[in-house]
Amino acid sequence: MTAHRRHHSSKPESGLRRTLRCVSPHLRRHRLRMAVGFAALAADVLFRLLEPWPVKIVIDAVSRSLGATMKRPGPSMDASLETLLLCGGAIVALSILRAIANYWSAISFALVGSRVAADLRARTFRHVQSLSMRHHTRASSGDTVQRLVSDVSRLQDVAVTAGLPMLGNAVTLLAMTVIMLWLDPMLALVVFLAAGVFAVLSRRSSGSITTAAGKSRKGESALATTASQTLSAMREVQAYGLEETISSNFRKSNTATLGTGVVALRLAASLERRTDVLIGVATAVVLAGGGWRVLDHSITPGDLIVFLTYLKTGMKPLKDLAKQTSRIAQATASGERVADLLEAQTDLPEAPNARALESRNPDIAFENVFAGHGEGTTVLHGINLRIPAGEHLAILGPSGAGKSTLASLVLRMIDPTSGTVRVGGEDLKELRIASVRSHVSILLQDSVLFGNTVRENIRFGRLDASDQDIEHAGALAQADDFIRALPSGYDTVLGEAAKDLSGGQRQRIAIARAVLRQAPIVILDEATAGLDPASRESILDALEVLTRGKTSITITHDAFAARLCDRVIWLEDGRIIEEGRPAELLQDPDSRFSRWMGETPTPRPEQDVAGLEVQVPT
Repeated sequence: MTAHRRHHSSKPESGLRRTLRCVSPHLRRHRLRMAVGFAALAADVLFRLLEPWPVKIVIDAVSRSLGATMKRPGPSMDASLETLLLCGGAIVALSILRAIANYWSAISFALVGSRVAADLRARTFRHVQSLSMRHHTRASSGDTVQRLVSDVSRLQDVAVTAGLPMLGNAVTLLAMTVIMLWLDPMLALVVFLAAGVFAVLSRRSSGSITTAAGKSRKGESALATTASQTLSAMREVQAYGLEETISSNFRKSNTATLGTGVVALRLAASLERRTDVLIGVATAVVLAGGGWRVLDHSITPGDLIVFLTYLKTGMKPLKDLAKQTSRIAQATASGERVADLLEAQTDLPEAPNARALESRNPDIAFENVFAGHGEGTTVLHGINLRIPAGEHLAILGPSGAGKSTLASLVLRMIDPTSGTVRVGGEDLKELRIASVRSHVSILLQDSVLFGNTVRENIRFGRLDASDQDIEHAGALAQADDFIRALPSGYDTVLGEAAKDLSGGQRQRIAIARAVLRQAPIVILDEATAGLDPASRESILDALEVLTRGKTSITITHDAFAARLCDRVIWLEDGRIIEEGRPAELLQDPDSRFSRWMGETPTPRPEQDVAGLEVQVPT
């Protein structure tokens, strides 16, 4: 079963900590870019600290020129034209330098954010592909796509691109507080009190905001799942006239998601407004108290200007934090969803000392195998079966009997709950999964073709194949003629799911891919189902080329395909009920195979794939 790694402690790990743990491995690769960003950020902080000082000098100089008594020691400059121009020029220079530093800081962090997001998305996608079919059967594809695309992008937007500059703001606040303590400890106390009150307000609100944001993300994920399922089943939706019903359900879910999103925004807006009031109160106290301190000659008017400027600038991190609380909460919820995906563990662990499968023509053996697709479900019960190398085996039986489960065990898509599956005499659990799967070609009823060229779709069978190898495989699969008739031949780009091709054409391209793979084991899962007679005949001819000299497992309801195999097993309720050669089973009128052949519509006598006439029994 898919499990999740958790840190077992008395206190559960916070969502923000889990999010940072997801992102931190990718930050190390961009240390140089981050160093540039932090250097620019440090310069930006320095210029912020210096900005109010030319104003202080001018105010104090003007006040002194007007006769004010300045008892506080400090630079005593006259309010001359040179002083005014010098201070004005200093402000312009500081503004330009700060703009340059801010630009490089923003660009550096934006680049780090986009690259980290790309790395995280690629890492998550690789991990998802490594998870077992049991995980993918339970998980929603729409939700997984939402986590890969939307949730990672939200992390990029907030956790890195916005989060790192906010760290700079926090450093600015700390530096300004130190200077304010030097100027006047009593007024600096106001800043400490304001920060403490904000911490209390934020702590009381952040939990509710995070909860609401998490519900909103889950709702958006459910909407993505509904949309994905509807679009993939559009034919059925339109055929049964379900458009209005599904639209109504979507509308209700959409409204509910909107409600949770509004709650999060309302809570964040409330925190932001309370923070504005708090900063206003702090400014008023500093203005009144600072004015009194000026009259008392404890500070100069210029010092008061510095104080008020620092208070406004230093409180910016609090305002930013209040403004971004909802986005940060959403990013944390997104980060937890990505972390959940990354922490999902495959139930098909590969042994640390796993070996490669060496046999070039391996046999297959099931030894007292019990298997299912989840907890509490057992599909196969005590299967004992040996398939010698080179044998063509047909697996028959009613739907749900466990035929595809048996084939999944060979590919190690699932592991038996008990018993052993051996390939080439080796326990699959002791072999490298990639090496086992490289020995197997699989052909399904609905073979998947990707939105690439025909050539690339075939090349997926063996990535190092040459164009000549690909075209030769296409010819063996009896696909070369219709492929060359396509607008760009082998370089024709297929549409989504190759819907512009017929079922037989898609299947023959898939057979070409399997032929190119040259794997010694071939699994055919209803490979001829749903095809018209003409397509079926050409597919059977192509399959004969594919399986010649190889071990094949054919899962089928096609009597003709079953009749051509060396041996047949009948699977029912997860157990092998009967097995034998087709001709032997047909001689027993009480065998399930014989009765099934009698009930199956009889095709006309055909030339079998070896060129010998096969008289299909009636």
